[in-house]
Amino acid sequence: MALIDASKYELSEKVVAINRVSKTVKGGRIMKFSALVVVGNQDGIVGFGLGKSNEVPDAIRKGIEDAKKNLIKVSLKGTTIPHEIVGKFGAGAVLMRPAPEGTGVIAGGPVRSVVEMAGIKNIRTKSLRSNNPCNVVRATIEGLASLRDAEQVAALRGKTVKEIIG
Repeated sequence: MALIDASKYELSEKVVAINRVSKTVKGGRIMKFSALVVVGNQDGIVGFGLGKSNEVPDAIRKGIEDAKKNLIKVSLKGTTIPHEIVGKFGAGAVLMRPAPEGTGVIAGGPVRSVVEMAGIKNIRTKSLRSNNPCNVVRATIEGLASLRDAEQVAALRGKTVKEIIG
């Protein structure tokens, strides 16, 4: 997949999770912070990043920088997704279904952050298996990245969109 240049878009960010991590050494414990951040332009571009540092603001800043390097383009059909998909990463799995206009975003925690940053307004989701925020965000991104609209499917099969749809 082609890299997307973050400087071309007006990106907003959302912190999904902040975690205090510690390393035990001879002199005691060393505390640091880990921040999981999602960025997007609310119009089909979304990415996530993980930043670690001694201080929370530094961890968030590093997470935002990392997220801007990992942007993906999401295929949208109006305000929802083109078809049902299950995104999987590690032990995390997220079921995402298109929803009619007026449904809103039915999603929990980490999935909601990713979906809102991608600009999806109507969707039903269910987080399956793991509830680890990092794995759930990665599974959601995997699922959204593997979405294909009718034009892409038609191009792959060498047919017209009319033949694919009906």
